[in-house]
Amino acid sequence: MTVIRGATTIAEDTPEEIRAAVKELLEQIESRNALKRDEVVSIVFSSTSDIHSFYPAKAAREAGFESCSLFSAQEPDIDGGLRLCIRAMLFIEKNDTPHHVYLHGARALRKDVAQKFNVAIDGPAGSGKSTIARMLARDYHILYLDTGAMYRACALAALRAGVDIADEKQVCDLMRGVSLNVVYRDGEQHTMLGGEDVSDLIRTPEVSMAASAISKHISVRMKMVEKQREIAGKMSCVLDGRDIGTFVLPDADFKFFLTATPEVRAKRRADEMTAKGYTVDFEALKREIAERDRQDSTREIAPLKQADDAVLIDTSEMSVEEVLRTIKSKMQEKI
Repeated sequence: MTVIRGATTIAEDTPEEIRAAVKELLEQIESRNALKRDEVVSIVFSSTSDIHSFYPAKAAREAGFESCSLFSAQEPDIDGGLRLCIRAMLFIEKNDTPHHVYLHGARALRKDVAQKFNVAIDGPAGSGKSTIARMLARDYHILYLDTGAMYRACALAALRAGVDIADEKQVCDLMRGVSLNVVYRDGEQHTMLGGEDVSDLIRTPEVSMAASAISKHISVRMKMVEKQREIAGKMSCVLDGRDIGTFVLPDADFKFFLTATPEVRAKRRADEMTAKGYTVDFEALKREIAERDRQDSTREIAPLKQADDAVLIDTSEMSVEEVLRTIKSKMQEKI
C-alpha cells in the first residue's frame, strides 16, 4: 500500500471552485504517479475551517473517482494557518515511490516537492532528443510531453481524410473537427486521435514527412502550441521538438539543443525502424532526413533553430548515458 499526499487552495469558498480544484489536484496526482483509477483504494480529504460550501469527496466523485471510497473531514482552526486549503491522501493498491503534488498556494506547504520547472529539448530528426527527454522525465519523476507526436497525429488525420496537406484551408477545415488528446498510462504518453490510440501508427516515414509539412500551417501550429503551453503551465515536464525553446516555451527553465551528423541521425532512425519491422532504404532515408531538415529550418512560422540561451550538445559520438549525464550536469550548474 502506498500513500500519496496532495494539497491545493481555492480563491473563494464556492462549489465551482472546489470542483475545479479537486479535479485538477487528482488528475495531476494521477499523471505524476502514472496511476490507473482502479488502483486507488480510497481518498481522504481534509479542508480548512473556512471551506463550507461543498464536500471535496463529492467533487472527487463527480470528477470520475467512482470505484474508491471517499471521505471528507474539516480541520480545526489554526492561527496563521493556510486559508482555503484542501488536502488529500490517496491510498494506492501498489508499492511504489509516491510523488506528492502541491498546487497553487499549497506549494508553500512542501517547497521541496512543489517547485515546477520545464525543460525544452530541441533538435533535428534523429538527434536523440526524444530518447533523452523520456529518460530525463523518468529520472526527475516529471511528465514527458512528446510534442512531435501531436503533429504526427494531425498528419495522420490529414492522410486518412485524403486532404491536400499543402492546402492550408483544407487542413484548417479538417483540424476543426479533429479530436486530439494526450493521455498518460503506466508512465507513457499515448496519443489519441478520435478515441483511437495511434501512438505506433504515427511513426511511419510517410507520416513523418507529412508532419513536417503540416506543421508549417499556422492553424495547426497554434492549436498544438496552445495545448502544449496549457499542459506545461500546470506541471513540471520535459518537452522536445524543434521550436520549444524559441517559440512554445521561450521562458523554459532549462533549454538544450541536440544535434548530430546527418549520417549518424539516419543510422539511428534506420535502426529504430528496423527494430519495429519496417524495411529500410538507408540512402532514401538520408534524403528524407535532409529534406525534413530543409523544411523545418525554412518554414515561416517558428522554424527549427537553436535558442540563444540553449546549451548546444553534439551527440554524434556520445552514448545516450553520456548525453543524459551532460544535461543533468548543466541543469545542476544552473540550479
